[in-house]
Amino acid sequence: MTVVGDDLTSDDLSRTFAALADPTRRAIVARLAAGEATVGQLAEPFALTQQAVSKHLKVLEQAGLISRSRAAQRRPCRLRPDHLDAAAAWIELHRQAWAERYDRLDQHLAALRAATPETATPETATPETATPETVTPDTEGEQPA
Repeated sequence: MTVVGDDLTSDDLSRTFAALADPTRRAIVARLAAGEATVGQLAEPFALTQQAVSKHLKVLEQAGLISRSRAAQRRPCRLRPDHLDAAAAWIELHRQAWAERYDRLDQHLAALRAATPETATPETATPETATPETVTPDTEGEQPA
């Protein structure tokens, strides 16, 4: 295991992303962002049994994305945003690195464009820059002058 953030390991991060890879689990996380809910409440918008939703909740719980408590006969689920924050921080770190690479590539390409004289193509040729290779005949069979 390697440390990715303060206390988040790569295994934790893998479990987080694996849990969020499923659209049903992402929808459950989105619903829990609005507040706690029971399994029955979470199952309502889906064409799934409570047992199937419970399996999704178990994956989310193992990834540390939600917690379940016992309140009398209810077992409300709550979102644990700390793991989401850690995943977002990991994404942001890599987004910044790629943005910097793209910026350097843009600078390099701009430098290459500035150092290389523009060559004429049929689309960009003017009478001053026209060569026999860049002139396209208007009619068939006509040869460039």
